[in-house]
Amino acid sequence: MLRQLLCFSLTFCLAISTPAQLNNPHADHGPQKTRYAVFISTPKTLDPAKAYTSDASSFISQIYEPPLQYHYLLRPYQLIPLTTTRMPSIEYVDKQFQPVTNNKDLHSVAYTIYTINLQPNILYQPHPAFAKQGDHYLYLNLSNKQLNNKNSLDDFKKTGSLELTADDYIYEIKRLADPRLNSPIFGLMQKYILGLTELRKTLQEIIQSKNISADTDYFLDMRQHTLAGVRKVNKYQYQIIIKGIYPQFTYWLAMNFFAPIPWQVDKFYSQPGMKDKNMTLDWYPVGTGPYILSENNPNKQMVLIKNINFHGEEFPTVGEVGDKNKGLLQRAGQALPMIDRFVFTLDKESIPRWNKFLQGYYDKSGVGSDSFDQAIKIDSDGNPQLTETMKKKGIRLDTAISPSIYYTGFNMNDPIVGGYSEKAQALRQAISIAINYEEYIQLFMNGRGVIAHDPIPPSIAGSASPSNYNPYVYQKIGHQVQRKSLAVAKTLMIKAGYPNGIDPTTGKHLVLHYDTTGDSSGESKAQFNWMRKQFAQLGIALNIRATDYNRFQDKIRTGQIQLYTAGWLADYPDAENFLFLLYGPNGKVKQGGENASNYANPTFDKLYAKMQTLQPGPERQIIIKQMLDIARKDAPWIWGTHSVDFILSHVWNNPDKINTIANNTLKYQSIDPKLRHKMQAQWNSPVLWPLLLLTALIALLLAPLAFFYYKKQNKPTLDKF
Repeated sequence: MLRQLLCFSLTFCLAISTPAQLNNPHADHGPQKTRYAVFISTPKTLDPAKAYTSDASSFISQIYEPPLQYHYLLRPYQLIPLTTTRMPSIEYVDKQFQPVTNNKDLHSVAYTIYTINLQPNILYQPHPAFAKQGDHYLYLNLSNKQLNNKNSLDDFKKTGSLELTADDYIYEIKRLADPRLNSPIFGLMQKYILGLTELRKTLQEIIQSKNISADTDYFLDMRQHTLAGVRKVNKYQYQIIIKGIYPQFTYWLAMNFFAPIPWQVDKFYSQPGMKDKNMTLDWYPVGTGPYILSENNPNKQMVLIKNINFHGEEFPTVGEVGDKNKGLLQRAGQALPMIDRFVFTLDKESIPRWNKFLQGYYDKSGVGSDSFDQAIKIDSDGNPQLTETMKKKGIRLDTAISPSIYYTGFNMNDPIVGGYSEKAQALRQAISIAINYEEYIQLFMNGRGVIAHDPIPPSIAGSASPSNYNPYVYQKIGHQVQRKSLAVAKTLMIKAGYPNGIDPTTGKHLVLHYDTTGDSSGESKAQFNWMRKQFAQLGIALNIRATDYNRFQDKIRTGQIQLYTAGWLADYPDAENFLFLLYGPNGKVKQGGENASNYANPTFDKLYAKMQTLQPGPERQIIIKQMLDIARKDAPWIWGTHSVDFILSHVWNNPDKINTIANNTLKYQSIDPKLRHKMQAQWNSPVLWPLLLLTALIALLLAPLAFFYYKKQNKPTLDKF
């Protein structure tokens, strides 16, 4: 027992004498440039045909490469080539596929042909699906016995690579039609990509005839099926044919749905027994991008490492005005990617996550409501600033307006809040003035928002200029744009037929119903009370009907609502992606579209149809302005807010620019690991004196025992006679 105590004491003394950071949750990766980050929720799939969430995109966008990408620095966002030699060429043709070259004849356009030219010599990451012996693929026809001892990709001893070709992009487009995958964009793409609907029917018939379920390992070889909307021109060139004119289709070519999948990879993962071992495209992505997913433990840790086969890129050499002064061009022309390894840790709890960031164990952090006051202070002009604590640590704050909108909508089919008469417009305008979203931003968003004057966020192509404001809710006084007074709103209530909020048919205060998915406790309760007060200023009694998400969606679908709150995050940076939410033929009740307010103004709809087919330019911008003027007057929405993203970065991170649209931006990031290690050591130096004191006390306690033990062991013995 005494020996054990002595060993413990010695070990304890050695431990506290070691100058390591005892609380560092990360292993030392030596000279590698490693960045440490978090993920809060587990991705459901990493298959590019299926993944449509930000948590999945943050991983697969570093691995897969669609034809196009967004320029890292330029705003408004601009598409540039990624794996292509240039931007796609676009050709308009009639029903006989004869060219339509005169803009005056665009009404005769039946199809648009996008021709895409790929760079040669782009290789896929090393993978067993490509392993060959001579002309024979080693692992594409595995028997049950051969697969028996294979439980992960590491168990396949050989790997190979493959050159990216047009066939791989064509194969993935066909996969969008596979009923087993339930691609979230199939419904939209079948309206545009020629023959996609017919391919779905063909694949569905095969699946039914062979009794193939979604859980069955079955290789549905897309090479054996034709798709009228894709053509292979040569090894490095292919064409996509869409119906009519849809300029926004180019944006989809920067999304992972159109990334390449070689048939070898599909066949490899479709072999019987692979799914049982969880080896599928859902969890083992294969791409040409700068990174490889080397560790996939979605319940603990995900690790990206450099792809040794990456074809290479350079950091942009041009940016916006001011980017150079911010240090964003100091890496211009340098080879990408700049970081060797990304370690993502599952960390769901906000407070421990924040504390690890402050200790320097996470390189970047968002700003949650729990940590906002510790990190941010709002100056007299309403601008966010770092607190002194953050400044002392050298932490940097970057902000960007999100390409999103959160709004309160009116059901335009409702007999009270809907309709297009001047009285109906006046009621909605009055309510829009009364709901003080400036106050809402301060109370419930910690100042992380800007007022929306229409549905289109700033930095989105087609958005109104900063000086453009909603004249039905705001007025310009001097150089300041201010919300109109409550007196103006009350005058509008009289015009609407509800003086002081009194309903003339009942002689009582007008009652409006507001549907929401929030509960009646905590922050939701505070927001509900705030919303009631806003309406009460006009004499309107607001009845809040909180319900679960499914019931709420059912009410939206069937039009059993008056007011509701919703939001929209851009799929791509174009005004059309927001204006379509107000397009009559997209009405929720009649057509099942995304127009939840069922707004249908014939003039707006006519302008939308014209705008939708125009390329960005002055003519298109004039039409968008006309549409915004109509929508502002009709007020189908209380336009609400555009949220602002806050990102905190430690000083060892090189300056970055928040890109709210692109997801493949990890390749642009860079760090100084030596500076990080130095500052981690400063911030996490162990306080040793309590431990030394404890060690001394243990030594004092052990000293008598050691003395008596020594005397006992050395006590002289009496010889027996």
